[in-house]
Amino acid sequence: MADVDIQVSSAKKEYVVTLDANRFERLAATFGFFNPDFLKSLNQAERDIKKGKVREISSLKELRKKKV
Repeated sequence: MADVDIQVSSAKKEYVVTLDANRFERLAATFGFFNPDFLKSLNQAERDIKKGKVREISSLKELRKKKV
């Protein structure tokens, strides 16, 4: 297995992972990014964006707020 370069900045709690194209494709396959259902959801998201069915949020917490 090939090494993965990981750079950790403890001051900002940021993690930087450097992958080449082959490693990225293996990682994407592991997470199911090539799954047909995932690809369909991407196509649906693009259609929703074109139709204006999106809204901007500043935090994922906003998705939990109940609509009045």
